[in-house]
Amino acid sequence: MANRPVQKETSSQPHFLQFNNLACETAGGKVIFATDEWFAPARNLLKRDPPEFIPSVFTEYGKWMDGWETRRKRIPGHDWCIIQLGVPGIIHGFDVDTSFFTGNYAPYASIQAACLDQMPSFTLEGDRIGMAASPSQFEAVAQLNSESWKELVPMTKLKPGYSESCHNYLNVTYPHRVTHIRLNMYPDGGIARLKVYGIGKKDWSTVSSQDLVDLVALVNGGVCVGFSDAHYGHPRNMIGLGRADNMGDGWETARRLDRPKVLKVDEKGILQVPGFEWAIFRLGHPGIISKIEVDTNHFKGNFPDSCKIEGCSLTPDEENILIRNQWRSDKTPKWRILFPPQKLKAHHRHLFSGDSVVQCGPVTHVRLVIAPDGGVSRFRVWGRAVSNNMTRLQQISKL
Repeated sequence: MANRPVQKETSSQPHFLQFNNLACETAGGKVIFATDEWFAPARNLLKRDPPEFIPSVFTEYGKWMDGWETRRKRIPGHDWCIIQLGVPGIIHGFDVDTSFFTGNYAPYASIQAACLDQMPSFTLEGDRIGMAASPSQFEAVAQLNSESWKELVPMTKLKPGYSESCHNYLNVTYPHRVTHIRLNMYPDGGIARLKVYGIGKKDWSTVSSQDLVDLVALVNGGVCVGFSDAHYGHPRNMIGLGRADNMGDGWETARRLDRPKVLKVDEKGILQVPGFEWAIFRLGHPGIISKIEVDTNHFKGNFPDSCKIEGCSLTPDEENILIRNQWRSDKTPKWRILFPPQKLKAHHRHLFSGDSVVQCGPVTHVRLVIAPDGGVSRFRVWGRAVSNNMTRLQQISKL
């Protein structure tokens, strides 16, 4: 088996990689149509785990591949599939990953998008290897008029699936909500993964000001906008659906090298260490926080010793400046304590509410600070949504 380590974030990579993968199978994404799936089914495109390659594995149809691979086309046209996003939202970029497809990758691709009022009722189920779309499936999908959808990415040349060239990053500027995308490959071939990076867009007009909502959740428009370290897992994993499947489905940092040689604790049992790690999230909507969850599920020998949570109110311009400076600016946010330092437990779902959560008014951003390092699987922040005007008035009163 030839698995590669997860690629590290670098300054040369596009910023949209910080956002959520709206099409991932764990977020509810699914393939509802594909012209051909002879060698490998299109649903593989949406897997959360990195692609793998097993040289000795074959099926009756050919070489087993961890991606979507069509047969060598001998009829007119090109291959394409339609993906229903698990979380509708605003798309900022794509990663068309051709990992391990070297002599059989798709030479070109384009991507179209639509926002459909009603979700199509058809879907692809079962083992699709060795199959192609039937005439009735073509007839059904024709009702979507997908060939006329908005083109987000024009026909673009792809790179082969070697480790140094497999990630084809494609920026998008399209400010409208998307529910479905059409991935076109020209004319045929293979693609390992398609990641659709963006921010969920919820209709907040349907939410009462009295409703308690997880304001940081992926499905409600929460997004990670900065972090100190993500050596083993990205902070965006913490705002995913449900509880984590394993440690890989959470945020985990490297061990800090400034840890004291001999560890000591204070009167509350909290380690006295000089360093900490942090992750910052923009809420899906400004709100007043009243309940917090920090879940260390699966983190048993590597959970953080303690955590604290802070909040602040930022305008979009202020946020953009801080992101450009990697949150290390002379004009740092005026973080307010939402939750003071608290000792954490291994493999445990910590719920905090009532007097343990400090009432500091409306916030647009929250920062989870862990000390000295370690892993958290899920992070939830429940609160009541408030108007942007209320948040802005608070910002002015703090000046």
